[in-house]
Order: sequence, then structure tokens, then C-alpha cells
Amino acid sequence: MSAAPLDTSRTALVTIDLQNDFIHPDGAYGRAGLGEPEMAALPGRIVPVRDALRARGGAYISVQFTLVPGPGGEPLIANHLRELRPFLGKGDFAPGAWGHSVVDALAPADYVVEKVAYSCFYQSRMEYIVKALGIETIIFGGIVTNGGVASSLRDAHLRDIRTILLSDGTAAFRPEIHEASLVSLGTVARVMTCAEATALLEASA
Repeated sequence: MSAAPLDTSRTALVTIDLQNDFIHPDGAYGRAGLGEPEMAALPGRIVPVRDALRARGGAYISVQFTLVPGPGGEPLIANHLRELRPFLGKGDFAPGAWGHSVVDALAPADYVVEKVAYSCFYQSRMEYIVKALGIETIIFGGIVTNGGVASSLRDAHLRDIRTILLSDGTAAFRPEIHEASLVSLGTVARVMTCAEATALLEASA
């Protein structure tokens, strides 16, 4: 994608699913032995992007996967997710719980959006926040590149929002899937490293 100047006051950093239950060793995925060092490294890389954007009037939105507690506190889980992740149970990704929260390195966010499916725009308040803030550009980071990140980025693209994808601020459970997703999403997004995005923000008015 071609370079274009940024209006940082109309730019948002959006992180997808960088929550304790996903990437902290004591979270739901860590307890199940599904922790990934590459995913745990993402917040530290993204912090300079967030700080540079905030210093120039932009906003940080943390999108957090949510399992709504149902009868007896058992989470309402889609059938496909229950088959893929049978270890998820009561209290995991529950609103207000420690596991549901964004990781400490990125806390607090300026805005939090609860996400119940892959895209952060699906049945959430994301669209309202973006419109109310007059957001024209979204910088995406988080997990997984081929899932929530890809779905959210493409939905932003469909809404005529310019998108930037952080190549080392995103990750998937398999590196080859991550790399393939970067190539695919590069057709609709500007792909750059966290360091490149930070430099772009610092050079923007």
C-alpha cells in the first residue's frame, strides 16, 4: 500500500485479544499448555507505538475476546470453539475477570471493546466508538493474525478506514500461517514493523 500522511488525532491503535487468559502463563491458554512465547512478546513491541500515538492525540482501543457467562456461570461458547478449545470453562474470558483484562504492559486502554466473534465490529460497540472519534486510520496488532486480526482489519477496510498492520506486533500459532496472512492482508493494508510505525507516528503532525 502506498504511503500517506497520518492525522494522528484521527488514528487509533487497536489490539486484538492481548489478554491475560490468552498470553499470561496463569491464564486459560497457559494453564492448558498453549502459551506461545511469540505472542507473549507482542505487548512489549506494541507499547512504543501506543505511546507515540497517544502523545500525538490518538487513541488506544483494546479489543477483548469475551465468553458471556450463561446459566450456572458456564460460558456461552460457540460449538466450533468448544470443539477446538475444550479446556475453556467457567470464569475464562468472563467480563471483569483478571483473565479477560488486557495484559499489564498495555493497561489501561482508552477504550475497551468486548468481542464475541472473530471481528471486533461484529455485534459490538466498536463501530460507535470509531465513528464518534472520527477515526480514519486504524493500526492493528494482536492475535491471531489469521483470525481476529484478519477479520477485524478486513471489516475496517470495508468501512473505508485506512489500515496499518504491525508485522511484528501480530502473531499466529504457526509462523507460516502468520507470514501467509501478512502477504494476504498486504493487499488491503499497509504492513510495517512496530519500529516503523513508531517512526511514522513521530514524524506525523
